Amino acid sequence: MSSIIGSSINSAIVSGMSGFQSAYQGMNQSSVNLAQQVAQTSVELNGTSDVLAYASLQNLSNIRSVLPTGGDSVTSDLVSLQLNSNNALASTKVLDTAFDTVGTIIDTLT
Repeated sequence: MSSIIGSSINSAIVSGMSGFQSAYQGMNQSSVNLAQQVAQTSVELNGTSDVLAYASLQNLSNIRSVLPTGGDSVTSDLVSLQLNSNNALASTKVLDTAFDTVGTIIDTLT
């Protein structure tokens, strides 16, 4: 019986960690996409002088190699950011429950 419980707890922890890491990566990509789109909009509105001035101050030789390509749209990136944020919260709740269960099992066995 204890091996079944241990296996379930391990599975919950692995699942929670995997979900959290996936959500973090999604949030990171959405944030980068939004930053790229803001930079592109700035270039379109203000010309390249602001971007070039910033690049020279930061000793950047090639802005395109530093900034990844943006996503499809600001809306889809904002939705993705919110979705991944919700997934991260759900995954941390899975982890909290698994850790609470482990604590209860330890308290019961001791």
